[in-house]
Amino acid sequence: MRRSSDVSRTEKRQLAVASATLGPWRTATAVGAVGGAVALALDTLGGDFGLGVLAGSLSFALMLFFLVGGVGSVLGKGGDRSNRRIRDWAAEHPWQVASVPAALLFAGDVVMRRILTGETFFASLWDGLWRGALVAAVVGVTGSFSRSRRP
Repeated sequence: MRRSSDVSRTEKRQLAVASATLGPWRTATAVGAVGGAVALALDTLGGDFGLGVLAGSLSFALMLFFLVGGVGSVLGKGGDRSNRRIRDWAAEHPWQVASVPAALLFAGDVVMRRILTGETFFASLWDGLWRGALVAAVVGVTGSFSRSRRP
């Protein structure tokens, strides 16, 4: 197996995406759906409803989806030989793996907010940016901490 320093930038991006795909995305979907539904129900019970409330609930659902999937991708174990190699690489590079769900959340959140709300472009950009940074921080710290705890 090649050393990390022998891997090109393109290969590192491909490995980060491959690592992220090994996350528990079905579980992440369920958690995101439940979290988004609860957020929407709480906002509706509070007397608010509109596209802004829907966008906020969808944004929360997306954030939960990418948090669970991203954390699972850096913590996952097992699989066949090729999956184990990818997981080993992910364990050594948790911040690169964390950039994948963070970037996807950022893009999805900005697009969703631009479509559903009357927010300005910069307000949508800011909302997506801090949510993406939060996902990157949680996934990266979790992966770094788990790596330091492995034998």
